[in-house]
Amino acid sequence: MKIPELLKTKTPVFSFEFFPPKTSEGIKPLFETIQNLKTLSPSFVSVTYGAGGSTQAVTVDLVSRIKNELKIEAMAHLTCVGSGRNDLDRILYRLQEVGIDNVLALRGDPPQGQTIFSRPADGFSYAFELVAYLRKNFKFSLGGACYPEGHIECRDTKTDLTYLKQKVDAGLDFLITQLFFDNQYFFDFLEMAYHAGIRVPILPGIMPITNVNQVKRFTKMCGANLPETLLKELDAVDGDEEAVSKIGISHASQQCRDLLKQGVPGLHFYTLNKSPATRAILESLSDIRGLR
Repeated sequence: MKIPELLKTKTPVFSFEFFPPKTSEGIKPLFETIQNLKTLSPSFVSVTYGAGGSTQAVTVDLVSRIKNELKIEAMAHLTCVGSGRNDLDRILYRLQEVGIDNVLALRGDPPQGQTIFSRPADGFSYAFELVAYLRKNFKFSLGGACYPEGHIECRDTKTDLTYLKQKVDAGLDFLITQLFFDNQYFFDFLEMAYHAGIRVPILPGIMPITNVNQVKRFTKMCGANLPETLLKELDAVDGDEEAVSKIGISHASQQCRDLLKQGVPGLHFYTLNKSPATRAILESLSDIRGLR
C-alpha cells in the first residue's frame, strides 16, 4: 500500500526506520529486531541507503523481505549520490519487481572520505531533480526529507523552505523531518511551511536518546539542538546506560504525547536498529495513540 493512503486514515501512523548493517552477520539480529517491533503494528518501515549509495543492494533486499516475509509495508530510501540514471533505473526496476510501492527520495551524503558532493555522470545534483525524474518515469509514492531547524548546509530557514517547496512541487507526496528534541522547532516549521505553500503531510522524526556521546555526535552532524535542561540531565548520568535510556525515553514520550495531542499525522522513529526504547515509548502512549 502507498503511504499517502495510510495517511488518509483517521488514526496517526507509526513508522520505524532502520539502516543496513555493515556486515552480513548483522542481518539476522536486525531482522529479529524488526520482527520484535512488528507486534506494535507499524504502519510502515523504512530502510536507509548508505553514504554514496554504499548499501543499495542490502537496502533492496531488506525492504523486500520486510514486505514479503514479515508482511509490513516498506519504504526504500534512495539517493542520487554516486549513481547515474542507468544505476538508479536498475535499482528502481528491482524495487518494482519485489513489490515496493514507496520511495524516500534524497540527495544523500557524499561517499565516505569526501566532503564535497559531485554530480554523477548522467545523474542529479539535487533531490528535486531526482523527485521529478521519479515522478515522470515511475509510479512510486514519494517521500522527502525536511529540516525543522534548517538544513546543515542552509541554516537560513526561509531559504531552506524555498528549496523544500521546489522539491514538493517536483512531486513529493509527504515529508519526514530530521530528528529534533524541542517540539517548538517543529510547530514553528509547520507554520512556515504552510505559509510557503507546502500542503503535503509532514511526519515528525523522533530519535530516542540511549547514548550521550552518540546523540551529541548526531546533533552536530545534522544541526539539531539539544535543550539545555535535557543536556544537563544527560551529562549528569553519562556513563550510566540505564539512566541515560530512562531520561531519553521519558523525553521522547513527552515529545510524542504533545505532538499527537496537536494532531500530527503520525510519528516516524529513528530506531538506530534497536527495539527497547521505541517499544517503551509507544507503550507509554497506548492511551492516546488513536488521536488525530
